[in-house]
Amino acid sequence: MSILNVENLSHGFGDRAIFHRVSFRLLKGEHIGLVGANGEGKSTFMNIITGKLQPDEGKVEWAKKVRVGYLDQHTVLEKGMTIRAVLTSAFDFLLEMDQELSLIYEKMGEADPDTLQELMDEAGTLQDLMTMHDFYMIDAKVEEVGRALGLADIGLDRDVSELSGGQRTKVLLAKLLLEKPDILLLDEPTNYLDVVHIEWLKRYLTEYENAFILISHDIPFLNSVVNIIYHMDNQELARYVGDYDKFQEVYAMKKAQQDAAWQKQQKEIADLKDFVARNKARVATRNMAMSRQKKLDKMEVIERALEKPKPEFLFLEARTPGRYIFQTNQLVIGYDEPLSAPLNLAMERGQKIVLTGANGIGKTTLLKSILGLIPCLSGNVEQGDYLEIGYFEQETDQNISTTCIEEIWQEFPAYSQYEVRSALAKCGLTTKHIESQVRVLSGGEQAKVRLCKLINKPSNVLVLDEPTNHLDADAKAELKRALSAYRGSILMVCHEPDFYQDFATAVWDCTKWTTRAV
Repeated sequence: MSILNVENLSHGFGDRAIFHRVSFRLLKGEHIGLVGANGEGKSTFMNIITGKLQPDEGKVEWAKKVRVGYLDQHTVLEKGMTIRAVLTSAFDFLLEMDQELSLIYEKMGEADPDTLQELMDEAGTLQDLMTMHDFYMIDAKVEEVGRALGLADIGLDRDVSELSGGQRTKVLLAKLLLEKPDILLLDEPTNYLDVVHIEWLKRYLTEYENAFILISHDIPFLNSVVNIIYHMDNQELARYVGDYDKFQEVYAMKKAQQDAAWQKQQKEIADLKDFVARNKARVATRNMAMSRQKKLDKMEVIERALEKPKPEFLFLEARTPGRYIFQTNQLVIGYDEPLSAPLNLAMERGQKIVLTGANGIGKTTLLKSILGLIPCLSGNVEQGDYLEIGYFEQETDQNISTTCIEEIWQEFPAYSQYEVRSALAKCGLTTKHIESQVRVLSGGEQAKVRLCKLINKPSNVLVLDEPTNHLDADAKAELKRALSAYRGSILMVCHEPDFYQDFATAVWDCTKWTTRAV
């Protein structure tokens, strides 16, 4: 049975078309991975099918009484609400049913026999629905999912306004899973999850009975949970049966066939044009030339898909620094309260260190404390000599109104416009992206703008806060290659062992020194 039908959908921003007359069908129980390069319109598609955005053309039709759950990281969590209250709100529709049931029982006392039977039938239906959705096990379910995603350790009675971005995502994800909707819509759910909780989510989705659409650039995760791939490319949406690896295999064959057909046709066109040019003026062969010209005019020309620009990351390297990059002495990090035990850490020149551990325990705070961007609560950090530090922040400020060109120009005012455009193009951004405001770009495109600033400034130390978040497979692979080749030192927060294990010289588990429950 079809849960969702999308027909002839077209949408764009300004003169930039995102997709053109795409169609899509979701069947019951399908586990779909929605993939494509950064900026191809995956999140836009999600916003259209959830009604947050109106398409320029086309029709979106949901089956009747379908309950849709959407993991939206911009949902507002109100101050004063506890984690438990947010999770319990997943069952609000059942609490409404319970109130409705109470009203039915009140009416039964005064009902005539016919009405009584109707009320009993209605009450029975509500009772069945409430049982099916675990109404009588709400507290147990909240505890179970809270434990699975590490929220019980943070404290279910904790105010949501005190949570980090990663913890907040876990709360929204837990609420969504408790709602048990007919279809889950998940936009990069692993971005702020640590390894343990990614594994739990992987098991949950593998066993999930209902349908879901998942956007993710985490290939091992995708391969584990999906059975259908929809590929968004060049304003089109194509369906492939199987996991991501199978899609890659079939897509490569399809692309090779299209290239071969295009090349064959180009040769035929060249031959026909050559014949017409040589023979149209000669009386004896004029008719043959006209016949060839008609064939040319009627020919349906095969369009060659535009190649996506592949990013090239080459970090400029500064002079060699001193032996130590930094040393800490009894350092305690935090804001209003300590996030760590006293830390005595040291990083030497040439090391490539990865910080791991659950969200909210202070990894980003540690990076900022080492860089001197925020004060430490006690102790101190001593930076080494001759450091040229490149810092990659986790997110872009969404309040900025500058274009990509202006962002790079502010950082490198001596650059000509050609140099600015070339620098952005090398990071995999097209002309349309380059001229757009940064805040309207996808998360992956925004990350590429931040990387553009980083690679064009000479450095001998890179401090990277979750640089793989939002990046598509090509950009991630190129960044991995560039960091492996980088001869400077690296201090990086990352939750993807597949990304860092080939070049990291040490992995620091931050759960060993945090004062936060994890």
